[in-house]
Amino acid sequence: MKNIIMGLLIPFIGTSAGAACVFFLKNDLKLGVQRALTGFAAGVMVAASIWSLIVPAIEQSSSMGQLAFLPAFIGFWLGILFLLLLDHVIPHLHRSIDQAEGPKSHLTRTAMMVLAVTLHNIPEGMAVGVVFAGLLSGSGNITAGGALALALGIAIQNFPEGAIISMPLYTEGKSKPRSFWLGVLSGAVEPIFGALTVMIAGFVVPAMPYLLSFAAGAMLYVVVEELIPEMSAGEHSNIGVVSFAIGFSLMMALDVALG
Repeated sequence: MKNIIMGLLIPFIGTSAGAACVFFLKNDLKLGVQRALTGFAAGVMVAASIWSLIVPAIEQSSSMGQLAFLPAFIGFWLGILFLLLLDHVIPHLHRSIDQAEGPKSHLTRTAMMVLAVTLHNIPEGMAVGVVFAGLLSGSGNITAGGALALALGIAIQNFPEGAIISMPLYTEGKSKPRSFWLGVLSGAVEPIFGALTVMIAGFVVPAMPYLLSFAAGAMLYVVVEELIPEMSAGEHSNIGVVSFAIGFSLMMALDVALG
């Protein structure tokens, strides 16, 4: 159980470490750097969705023969629809867009920016939680190395995300400590949703393929709806594409090497 708790905290530590950059950097991150970091995060999330989530989901359903894809198919679409719902019911503001999304609210710009990143982090926490739940239940095809690879991969891409949320808040006038804690707060949902997913999966072990692909669908929704547009906006979008490839190949290597 101690290893499970540590695994759930690893991504949160990555976010917190990234948010701490506000104490060491004087100015906001340049646009090219933000695109590179966003592309890297997108690459990690896509690779994790495939190798750590969808492939194990299909393998665990191999007894269904030609219909082995069905639980992954259903879970994937449930994950997409879940994030689509959250996207419409939670007011939030992406850093590259001036117009808020979701229902109208009287929340401050800062609060909605933090909510945007928080919304982004929910599926990541669920992904780590469901993989460690699979490890805990012994439901085949999920190894300790594979679970660790996913947690490390999410933590690596959370580091720049923490900086991307804390640095703009500081340049907008927030103090360094406040900017740091808001960045940390945005990542706090990951261990929370991870722990909830572990508890749910523990009671419904046969649903593991659905839960794995659900997390994959939710993460890919974030990638396509948020990260790819941000990394491709404006000129020199090739920076984001190359960083995407780096993140994808790193996560793929981690999963195969440790899994």
